Amino acid sequence: MTGAGLLLRFLLRRERYRLPWWLLGATLLVLIQSVQSQNLYDTPEDLQRLRATIGGNAAVLAMSGPRELLTSIGGEIVFEIFGFAAIVVALMNMFLIGRHSRADEESGRAELIRSGCTGRHAPLAAALALAVLADITVGVLVFAVAAGTGLPAGGSVLFGAALAGVGLTFAALTAAFAQVFENTRTVYGTTAALLGAAFMLRAAGDVGAGTLSWASSIGWGQRTFPYAADRWWPLLLPLAASGMLGGLAVLVANRRDFGAGLIRARLGRADGSRAFRNAYALAWRLQRGTLIGWAGGLFLLGVAYGSIGDTMEQYVRDNPEIARLLPGGGTAIVDSYLALTTGFSVLLGAAYGVVVVLRARAEETEGRAEPVLATATSRATWLGGHLSVAAAGTALVLLAYGVGAGVSYALTVGDAGQVPRLIGIAVAYLPAVWAIVAATTLLAGWAPRYAGALMWTVVGYCVVITLFADSFDLPGWTRTLSPFAHTPKVPLDDLTPTPLLVTTVFAAAVTAVGLSGIRRRDIGY
Repeated sequence: MTGAGLLLRFLLRRERYRLPWWLLGATLLVLIQSVQSQNLYDTPEDLQRLRATIGGNAAVLAMSGPRELLTSIGGEIVFEIFGFAAIVVALMNMFLIGRHSRADEESGRAELIRSGCTGRHAPLAAALALAVLADITVGVLVFAVAAGTGLPAGGSVLFGAALAGVGLTFAALTAAFAQVFENTRTVYGTTAALLGAAFMLRAAGDVGAGTLSWASSIGWGQRTFPYAADRWWPLLLPLAASGMLGGLAVLVANRRDFGAGLIRARLGRADGSRAFRNAYALAWRLQRGTLIGWAGGLFLLGVAYGSIGDTMEQYVRDNPEIARLLPGGGTAIVDSYLALTTGFSVLLGAAYGVVVVLRARAEETEGRAEPVLATATSRATWLGGHLSVAAAGTALVLLAYGVGAGVSYALTVGDAGQVPRLIGIAVAYLPAVWAIVAATTLLAGWAPRYAGALMWTVVGYCVVITLFADSFDLPGWTRTLSPFAHTPKVPLDDLTPTPLLVTTVFAAAVTAVGLSGIRRRDIGY
């Protein structure tokens, strides 16, 4: 472990810009949910009506959590937000560990570090220590915002500890996979798949007898029942799992070669496929896994949202305060609900577009773009291949969401015509999503070093404007800066082609400016 303390300080410095955003995101989720829930259900009668309305709704339980939490306002807050906050915390830990373990080995940074006076396990120990500090900070921040908004202190401590437990579990899990696989993307893909499985097991358990929830690390956190039963003993499960997985990571690290994994990467073909004869085909090959993952996730999200669409009118009648959160208020409740959920989902589609363009930037900085550009491939053609994935891929993920929402909603209301209708609603936001892709291209072309930070800030801004502008009573000029504000909120509003055409032309112009930028700068800088 020689040098682990010094490495930890080094990692803290490397994460000084990225980690605070993850912490802020998890904290804001809890803060916003706490304030909204306490404003909506400020009397015992309101809470009782809510419990009677959604306590027996299987779709809501699958999306949120166990009905046992719906006995207090604090429990209702945990019911609503714990699963989503747990996903944020788990992803934070996954990227922290992956970035400072397997990714450092791939880039050669770990070899440079270990050439000095550094113990064999010091880099892994420093990465795990960083994750522990991040999870403790999450727990403290969640306690602070929960208790600060008037919730009981004891339940707030348990709430924060339960979220931290989820993070510790996925930090140790990622550390173990970083020893098993040779490729960082495989580590991330496997960990993310298990995160999705944990959410699905939790959902199945909460709808059923609860047994399957005990097979999920997210279920362990929710089964502490903060503000309801305040059970502390389930926290022993993530602690035990983290200890065993961390020990497994050390054990495997002792038995593998540096830079290798327990499972060797599959060798590719001796001869390149004719399908990769141009930059466009190569970009699609590189990005296909990401596209499949995002499309599958948006499809499942659409299924979840569509399955409860027919219950919204009764839900709002029983809880009239909810109407304040819908774009159309208390009128056209189902259309307002569809506009709200579609608006949130297309923001995820925009995030996918940002990921695709930033992947091209990663190919550039990691040296894999240079061999391609050394051929007769121009810079604009190379980047254009990735932009083709961004343009068509965003259309596909929105289509996947529309199909999922349309099929599930059509099955619940018995109207097959809802499938093309909801597909059209989702695809109507495509020009706004392309505008986000265009902005990312602009920054990648002219200010590549700042493209990631600036674009995730833009996406966060669009999230706030789209979902919370009315709740926060933001001035009108702040909304006009978001491309989603210029798209009609279908099906609540009538769909007119003019704003869609204008946004599309704007996105095309900005993309052209971005492509001109990459022609005028050095590659990799």
